[in-house]
Amino acid sequence: MRTFGKFGPLIGAIDEGTSNVKFLVFAANTSEVLTYHQTSLKRFSPQEGWVEQDALEILNAVVECIEVTADNLRKLDINPEDIVGIGITNQRETTVVWNSATGQPLYSAIVWLDVRTSKIVDDLLKNKGAQAINAVSQTSGLPLSTYFSSVKLKWLLQNVTAIKDAVAAGECMAGTVDSWLIWNLTGGTRGGIHATDVTNASRTQLMSLRSLQWDKGLLRFFDIPKQILPKIKSSAEIYGYISMGSLLGVPIAGCLGDQQAALVGQGCMRFGQVKCTFGTGCFLLYNTGDSIVHSQNGLLTTVAYKLGPDAPPVYALEGSVAIAGDTLQWLQHGLGILEDVADSETQAAEVGDHDEGSCCFVPAFNGVYSPHWRKDARGIMCGLSNFTRRSHVVRAALEAVCQQTRAVADAVAADCAPLRRLLADGGMSQNGLLMQMLADTLGIPVVRPLMMESTALGAAVAAGRALRVWPAATPAPPADTVLPAISPEDREIRRVRWETALERCMGWVKEESEESTFKPVSEEIDRTTAVLPPGLFFLGTALLVVIADKLKSI
Repeated sequence: MRTFGKFGPLIGAIDEGTSNVKFLVFAANTSEVLTYHQTSLKRFSPQEGWVEQDALEILNAVVECIEVTADNLRKLDINPEDIVGIGITNQRETTVVWNSATGQPLYSAIVWLDVRTSKIVDDLLKNKGAQAINAVSQTSGLPLSTYFSSVKLKWLLQNVTAIKDAVAAGECMAGTVDSWLIWNLTGGTRGGIHATDVTNASRTQLMSLRSLQWDKGLLRFFDIPKQILPKIKSSAEIYGYISMGSLLGVPIAGCLGDQQAALVGQGCMRFGQVKCTFGTGCFLLYNTGDSIVHSQNGLLTTVAYKLGPDAPPVYALEGSVAIAGDTLQWLQHGLGILEDVADSETQAAEVGDHDEGSCCFVPAFNGVYSPHWRKDARGIMCGLSNFTRRSHVVRAALEAVCQQTRAVADAVAADCAPLRRLLADGGMSQNGLLMQMLADTLGIPVVRPLMMESTALGAAVAAGRALRVWPAATPAPPADTVLPAISPEDREIRRVRWETALERCMGWVKEESEESTFKPVSEEIDRTTAVLPPGLFFLGTALLVVIADKLKSI
């Protein structure tokens, strides 16, 4: 019988996000994080609206994090051989294509935020019949959008000669980031496993929610060859074994898309439980159990998890907000009015919601996702005055996160039931003021776990369940609860102001196709509210850039 050290069997978790990579080690018996290592990832934009990453940088960052964390264990007098398995969680929809013979990427990884496929979406809307377009949504649970992997892969197959050649030679592999990592970590060109899990596959728009397999009709609609895609597996089973480094021979036994992993990590395993992760974007998932619920209010239908080959799938409704933490990054690096994102709480706390100088900010840099699905929207800042200071802009950025979450929560209420409380996680949830503003905006308690690594924990749970070393039931982790502190009347004033600004940002980019599958903004907006017209957003931005140095000194 195998013996372990004082912490018992350990589970590692690769957490590959849009902005950084982490490798964490959990004690399976207690869910305690023993050590971890983290490194940041670069993003680059060759053209406006294009967002790419280097797939090799992602892989190398993962390997580095594993090795440094293993060394940390040794320094803590913990044997890395006590790690009995690892789970993987990753940014979803981001698409990688590589050569199976050389192991080299054939193009940069196209990130989920990328909107270069806008014309492809327009052409599909224009040229495919309404029945075919509806079938895509009913089968995959997803609307036609630049967000998903299907159109990213279609663009790559149409535009990259090296990919066309690799397909013709039978040497092309494609997948989301989890597939790229699994293939490389299990051997790569020397027998690597080309696989993905049902949660990541459900974000490609190529998998049937019912069969949990690549769907012939969807593949035909997007013109994607099935042979380049990975095999779809459950979220908790042995995919293969690590073929290198300190964890040589350790099984990869769990895989979940990052938002589904956070759902599992937060313990939302029953119908009606809901969590929201605040990171680069903001993602709310509502557990719908074994029911495939097709939203009538702009939400996505997705696979929440499938914890074993023979386990039933569990589904979720999801509200996806493209820009959350990225707004603060833009204020820091784009406008220079934040020295550090961590300063946002202090900055925003200097002013109130009704101060002279308060403004409204809709960060629709590449359009808006749930529940409106308008890729023709662009960012807008309304209500700027001579009294506006950088603190007002920072507070407006936090308010934008809250109001976008509120719109998604309202859609969940319309589709299923009103939320009674919200479990929050992700990097932005460390901002106490944001959590209070969120509770005020939603009018319900917001619960934030003290252990912030919910996403990595979900991947570890999946792997630990597959290897039968993780307890079937674990107590809920300690958490803070934030209660609403404003009146319903004040909450409604804020909602109307936000939705008035949202209305102004729509239609900035003229679409090539007049057809749309998007739901219009509510007609309940009070159109008499005085705000700046959309074009003045750019004037406001220009003014902010010009006086950035002055703002820093105020």
